[in-house]
Amino acid sequence: MSFAVKLMQWYGEHGRDLPWRATQNPYIIWLSEIILQQTRVEQGRPYFYRFVDAFPNVAAFAEANEEDILRLWQGLGYYSRARNMHRAAQMVMQDFQGIFPTRYEEVIRLPGVGEYTAAAIASFSANEPKAVVDGNVYRVLARYLGIKEPINTSTGKKLFARLAQEMLDIHNPGAYNQAIMDFGALQCKPKKPLCEACVFRLDCRALRENNVEVLPVKLKGKGSRNRYFHYFIVREADRMLMAKRGQGDVWTSLYEFPMIETAADVSVPELMINPDFTEYFEENTILKVVDKPVKQVLSHQNIYARFYIVSEAGMVKAKKKEWDYHYYEKIDKLAKHKLIFSFLEKNGHLISATF
Repeated sequence: MSFAVKLMQWYGEHGRDLPWRATQNPYIIWLSEIILQQTRVEQGRPYFYRFVDAFPNVAAFAEANEEDILRLWQGLGYYSRARNMHRAAQMVMQDFQGIFPTRYEEVIRLPGVGEYTAAAIASFSANEPKAVVDGNVYRVLARYLGIKEPINTSTGKKLFARLAQEMLDIHNPGAYNQAIMDFGALQCKPKKPLCEACVFRLDCRALRENNVEVLPVKLKGKGSRNRYFHYFIVREADRMLMAKRGQGDVWTSLYEFPMIETAADVSVPELMINPDFTEYFEENTILKVVDKPVKQVLSHQNIYARFYIVSEAGMVKAKKKEWDYHYYEKIDKLAKHKLIFSFLEKNGHLISATF
């Protein structure tokens, strides 16, 4: 039996029952694909339901306020993707008369849609014979065919794209694409793949040559830099000081607590003599450290965050233009990035205790 036949038989027995597979609506498929780009299925599922409930069609998404979209996106990271989704929905309304496209050549024109997402939408919604190539597909093909060409080189990407298209079941491309992704997620896993129970165990070159653990090959990228963020929780009666991030850095336009960045990790006494701190806070300020430092890994950046409650005696003597007080009950409606969103989920009771 061919690779495709064996794969489809496996999929018939083991394929996942996912809500976005019960439809050929390209808008719903687009929502699911963008949400799942950076998260696992179980983490992405509640986000999918939230977005479908809030924006049941592309017109509703296009008309939405960007801050509402960002607030629903909280916790997924890569907020530029949410902004691109908004622009894509507006483009569908303007350029496609409100009808979400299904042809690959049209879908790929949408902001934030690359080759993988366009192939997924086209094949799942219209059965267009376009092969998807994601991390799961790279892994399955690299192991099955014994390919050692790095997947993150120009040559490697072209090679895997060609092979994926050649191996595609052109009579049922949508189901085939779903099958190979599920196979990579459930069977041919990155670590501890289920080789002994694999339908390809007699054909897999990596298994035969004992290369399963080393394939696919990926070249190491450049190192990450460390950044140290110090967040200050400043309360005034029933309001709290929040800051809106500007352009040109991570988390554009999202809300957080007032923050000072230092070149290295510092102690509280060292922080309190930092020129950026003394510019904005009175000399008699008392800081209460909240929780342990938090690390968040971004593309080529490691963020180390510390949080401090500013005492009532610690008056803010000056404010940056992006700092402003917000009533506590309305803070939940602000679009915040994951560091702040997660912190408030865990420590919100401490912050609101005096309100």
